[in-house]
Amino acid sequence: MTAREQPLPAQDDLHPARKASISRDDLLAAALALIGPHRSVSTLSLREVAREAGIAPNSFYRQFRDMDELTVALIDLAGRSLRTIIGQARLRAADSNRGVIRLSVETFMEQLRADDRLMHVLLREGTAGSDAFKHAVDRELGYFEEELKADLVRLAALDGATLHEPALAAKAITRLVFAMGGSAIDLPEERDPELIEEMSQMIRMIITGARALARRPVKA
Repeated sequence: MTAREQPLPAQDDLHPARKASISRDDLLAAALALIGPHRSVSTLSLREVAREAGIAPNSFYRQFRDMDELTVALIDLAGRSLRTIIGQARLRAADSNRGVIRLSVETFMEQLRADDRLMHVLLREGTAGSDAFKHAVDRELGYFEEELKADLVRLAALDGATLHEPALAAKAITRLVFAMGGSAIDLPEERDPELIEEMSQMIRMIITGARALARRPVKA
């Protein structure tokens, strides 16, 4: 058999490192591996993610329609992950002498500094991404607000107090923390104690104001 007659290698043999199959989680992990504090997931290309995952670009479509769908799935995963972490912090606060506000803020900042790329997704895509990404982040923040509202009402009841517009208070706190967290990514870690103190004080001010407003006499 001449060189010209030699059989061509199979397509898969041209890319021996490529995987035969891929899951949604594999693709989400590949996207996470490519982003960081200074790179948003919205800047990634499908080919980059496929290369990182070790698959042919066409195999990507077996799991996601496009990069927008992958990014929304990543935002949803990030929200669930952070809610679990913050929820665990609130439980720890109940069993310790440390305040739930301070411990929750400290936990938030620890995750931000722990190269938690899911955290970066939440903090970046709400401002740098497409409208679809912003809506997805907004939906995740809404889940945080619902959980926080329940906590605020419960903690106020333990003190024999009530809150004026607890949903609005929860929204103010959530948006404050995420806005300051987005700025903190670009600040040196040495500033963290100052930021934690500022956030904790601001949250206390919001809660104190909501309780004070609830005590106002009702106008006839």
